[in-house]
Amino acid sequence: MRDNEFGELCVIGMRGCDDFAMQVDSYLKEWRRHDNDETYIVKVDTPRFGTGEGKGLIHESMRGKDVYIICDTFNRGVTYKMYGQTVPMSPDDHYADLKRVIAAIAGKARRITVIMTMLYEGRQHRRAARESLDCPLMLQELKMYGVTNFITFDAHDPRVQNAIPLSGFDNVMPTYQMIKALVRAVPDVVLDKDHLMIISPDEGAMGRCMYYSSVLGLDIGVFYKRRNYSVVINGRNPIEAHEYLGKDLNGLDVIIVDDMISSGESLLDVCVQLKEKGANRIFSFATFGLFTEGLERFNQAYEQGLFTRIFTTNTIYRTPELLKSPWYTEVNMCKYVAYLVDTLNHEASISNLLNPVNRINNLVQKHKARQEQGEGTQLQFDLN
Repeated sequence: MRDNEFGELCVIGMRGCDDFAMQVDSYLKEWRRHDNDETYIVKVDTPRFGTGEGKGLIHESMRGKDVYIICDTFNRGVTYKMYGQTVPMSPDDHYADLKRVIAAIAGKARRITVIMTMLYEGRQHRRAARESLDCPLMLQELKMYGVTNFITFDAHDPRVQNAIPLSGFDNVMPTYQMIKALVRAVPDVVLDKDHLMIISPDEGAMGRCMYYSSVLGLDIGVFYKRRNYSVVINGRNPIEAHEYLGKDLNGLDVIIVDDMISSGESLLDVCVQLKEKGANRIFSFATFGLFTEGLERFNQAYEQGLFTRIFTTNTIYRTPELLKSPWYTEVNMCKYVAYLVDTLNHEASISNLLNPVNRINNLVQKHKARQEQGEGTQLQFDLN
């Protein structure tokens, strides 16, 4: 262990996070100048018995180490056998495996940090009726298991951290990475209020949109959902209409910002209304692309010209079909996670990493300079 490290660094990628963990590991090895055959990744297994029961198994000692566990509880691409049938892993299955691995560490690690890319049960964060509070219970349970730090991306409601007020909880936003991906994929996009506008698809996304608006100097428009509270379909009140509040959209490019795309029904309805109001190109920034009802309706909407491009991060599972879609752009967060891990392992503050204003300003200036110099000029974008 180096003198400035909290403990010997170990990275564990849970099932389905192998590629993500390997990319994080490659950056850490590059920065710390390790030989190619060295790795920070610790091999773990979570085998299942024929009944579906499981266990966690670690293949080396964790005593005194600084452990970072990367977990995607929404990776439906991972399966296991139960009574001879192939079963896709649910969020509950992934969470159970995470606890098994932490239990296998058996309290020997010096510190355990869980990087849960999308917050397990994040949408069940507050009580609205006689119902469970799954997300706060999860946080308290992981704290009881010995987890001292918790990192997640774009929590549905970051106030859920109040459930563990004496533990570390960092809610990371991919703002800089989204903007960088946009200017790379659409080099002719103009980042000023005369050409571009931020759109919030509902009231809950306003906080995210206000941040984009502030750092880019753009105006905001907002839709609010009018629901039928007398009916419950698939566990929620159906949306009857989206109502728009904001300035004229005629001829403007727009960016719709939200934390996730679930079925996509709300997003595509907003796109229809934006086109009716004269919007030019429509881009969507969503940290998590779940696409719970498949891609067919998105393919149809793209062919109809309802939107131009959708950006989501690689923090959760993406199907091969999605990755091949002409309208999709992946926003890679591996380097950013590697920065967080490297900084925390050296007991340094991550405040600058969590506040990307300066990097965004530099990026915007470079993008404007490139546009002024012409398309032939290639600029390099540093960091994350």
